[in-house]
Amino acid sequence: MIVIKDQDPIYLEHQIDIKLDYLNHKYISGNKYRKLKYNLLEAKGLGFTKILTFGGAYSNHIAAVAAAGKEFGFDTIGIIRGEELVDKIESNSTLSFAKDQGMLFHFISRNVYREKTSATFLNDLKSRFGSFYLIPEGGTNSLAIKGCEEILRLEDSKYDYICCAVGTGGTISGLINSSQSHQHILGFPALKGDFLREDIRKFAHQENWSLITDYHFGGYGKIKPELIAFINQFKNRYHIPLDPIYTGKMMYGIFDLMDKGFFAEGSQILAIHTGGLQGISGVNKLLKRKNQPLIDI
Repeated sequence: MIVIKDQDPIYLEHQIDIKLDYLNHKYISGNKYRKLKYNLLEAKGLGFTKILTFGGAYSNHIAAVAAAGKEFGFDTIGIIRGEELVDKIESNSTLSFAKDQGMLFHFISRNVYREKTSATFLNDLKSRFGSFYLIPEGGTNSLAIKGCEEILRLEDSKYDYICCAVGTGGTISGLINSSQSHQHILGFPALKGDFLREDIRKFAHQENWSLITDYHFGGYGKIKPELIAFINQFKNRYHIPLDPIYTGKMMYGIFDLMDKGFFAEGSQILAIHTGGLQGISGVNKLLKRKNQPLIDI
């Protein structure tokens, strides 16, 4: 049903290679394709025709689910955080894309959104929308982990470190499970806090991993001028775009750790580019309103 096109790593410098996993699909990009692969197969096998999921205004997951629904024949429903967005769909690049892909939206307040995993709230959604296949916010569940385990290939066993951005913990869990015992998996969270460790331990089967929590730049969705400057310099030098929520923070962190001597001399490092590029245009709108430098697209 879904074919993943593996991407060969590209050598940058300082013993770093980058796997451009976001090239696996134009719209269902990077780790989102990986996470959805087995969920879509499961939904189809169980006879579901609707997929329901959750996300915010610029959610990569919302965009990917909408595109997957259109491509593979599912109706899609997005439960969107923020009632104020109901009349801003056309001015929001992510939501307008998802709408064009056929997604139906249900906007709820941030307080109600916090109840998204409760049985009462989910039963209310079933009463409203009928039977649906549920995919959690960010797409992380056991089937998503299975898909993310396919990111690494046998030839990637030469690397000492595997680096990835971390949102809900699904991608890093898959990498941990498919890694070799001599490898160390480094996760760079986009969010503040240490709560992700327990979420990852629910799915990860090895202990060869660490979270590097110094490069969130203030938390999820927070962006600082030095990060934008790094992203633009990186693209100018390597011709590879980075997003400011996930991959930009990861690559900034890797380069900074290298400068600080974190990696032993001769270490081979692989960075996973998980995508997220669709959100850049939305971020640029916010930056423009603040009269700050924009991200090169």
